[in-house]
Amino acid sequence: MKGLNEIISDIQQGVYDSKLKKVYVDETLVMPQRARYVGALRKFCGLFGEKQVEVFSAPGRSEVCGNHTDHQHGHVLATSINLDAIAVVAPTNDMVVRLVSDDLPMTVIDLNDVQKKESETETTDALIRGVAAGLVEHGYKVGGFEAFVTSDVLMGAGMSSSAAFESLIGTILSGLYNNMEVSAVDIAKIGQYAENVYFGKPCGLMDQMACSVGGLIYIDFKDTEKPVIEQVPCDFEAYEYSLCIVDTKGSHADLTDDYAAIPVEMKAVAGFFGKQYLREMDESVFFANLANLREKVSDRSVLRALHFYTEQTRVREGVNALKQNDFACFLDVIKRSGDSSSKLLQNIYSGKDVACQNVTIALAVTEYVLKDNGVCRVHGGGFAGTIQAFVKNDVAEEYKSSIEAVFGAGACHILKVRPYGGIKLI
Repeated sequence: MKGLNEIISDIQQGVYDSKLKKVYVDETLVMPQRARYVGALRKFCGLFGEKQVEVFSAPGRSEVCGNHTDHQHGHVLATSINLDAIAVVAPTNDMVVRLVSDDLPMTVIDLNDVQKKESETETTDALIRGVAAGLVEHGYKVGGFEAFVTSDVLMGAGMSSSAAFESLIGTILSGLYNNMEVSAVDIAKIGQYAENVYFGKPCGLMDQMACSVGGLIYIDFKDTEKPVIEQVPCDFEAYEYSLCIVDTKGSHADLTDDYAAIPVEMKAVAGFFGKQYLREMDESVFFANLANLREKVSDRSVLRALHFYTEQTRVREGVNALKQNDFACFLDVIKRSGDSSSKLLQNIYSGKDVACQNVTIALAVTEYVLKDNGVCRVHGGGFAGTIQAFVKNDVAEEYKSSIEAVFGAGACHILKVRPYGGIKLI
């Protein structure tokens, strides 16, 4: 552990440039990240004084394929991205967490009490307490710390800012009190537990897994206690394509019911066959019983189950295409995945507010502008927020200009696949 001012000096002299390049992938980001880290260290000093500190990082994520299948124990292709949350941290001798996130008020949590608090539902306090509770339940140590956190993972934009934060807190407690021995998979599971139980938002495990593990990864959630994780090698630059995420500026407020309805309706279909999850039954049984099924559950439930089964096939197709360097096939998979999310899963706008369809507009504009120069699909949970587009490099700037003419400057983010999940960077 180094003194804060020593770290600032090292950063300014380029000592960490190689590490920053590896984490953020893009050479042009090294100097901006230098300034960002120095700013975070100085902010910590202003809040807590000159101390010996460590610096942790956890990335946001982009779901590539497998939209809303993880909660049914399905297959997912996801990646960490080079937007992240970073924390300057110093351990304390008590059990109290004192954390400031950007310009928000200080959060103070006493980890002597890790019981769920109903008053903390949907707050940062709930996520911190929930992660600590999960670590304790898994047999790990927890303790107090002081931290300043800053994040460029867009909130409410389908990049999983909450999962990045959960992974960050888990990685901090792993580093400070467990010798960085808490596995990335355990940190992901604990993050999901914190979000489901303490924060009060239903979610699968994909967000946390992508943020915690890192890289482009295929995940099979058949056994959620022991998910099968495989790194999928792919250099999008070699194919001369960029991964673009467009923030449509749609609010995620009051959408919890929309998100929650998807797993509920899928489970209703599984329940018709005496199963808990769709993954537990063969899709041929589902298709053979459609008429009887429609008498018991809603048509939307049936369509969402159909999306699940066809999406499972697409994930496997996409992984195999990347392994075989067949990028044209991969792009076709992404287009078909987007079509299925729109038509079957129906998560591109909320039925509670049909007049507001930011995501639908973004998809339509993207298809109109790109034509044969890329593909697009809804990104993440859906209903509001972001879309994802794989765009040929030579038209990426034209696309960015066109889409930002609709959604405003800074709406389009051209990203890189980050090879690391939650890490102790310094």
